[in-house]
Amino acid sequence: MTPKHEIEQFIAREFPTSQYLIVEATERSATIRHQVTQNDTRPGGTVSGPTLMGLADAAIYIAIHSTIGLTPHAVTSSLNINFLRRPSADKAIIAVCKLLKVGKTLVVGEVSLFSEGSDDPVAHVVATYAIPQNPQPASNLSKR
Repeated sequence: MTPKHEIEQFIAREFPTSQYLIVEATERSATIRHQVTQNDTRPGGTVSGPTLMGLADAAIYIAIHSTIGLTPHAVTSSLNINFLRRPSADKAIIAVCKLLKVGKTLVVGEVSLFSEGSDDPVAHVVATYAIPQNPQPASNLSKR
């Protein structure tokens, strides 16, 4: 298991424009928070679908790192999202991920997305990540 601070350092280095905070990263789970900005909204005063999908995708990526170690070349192979209710554009979005299956070549996770302070999910995501067979260690990645 990779400690949260190591994942935060990796994300800051490799994805310097990321806009989320890792709240928790533990074995088979992760919770991240995204403060909604004007760039994330769409007409009608709601949060855009691409923002929600990106946040869910990031939550699974973080959960994978916390479970099997830093795996920079893990990639999304499928993602299915169900939009359940309108998220509030004036509240942060919280993504809560649980990994359902952790295999040698595939990881399946589900993410529930919430407007901060609400118990009712705004979206539900199930995604699969492909895990590289011969992963390149994070230390060999080029510095940006």
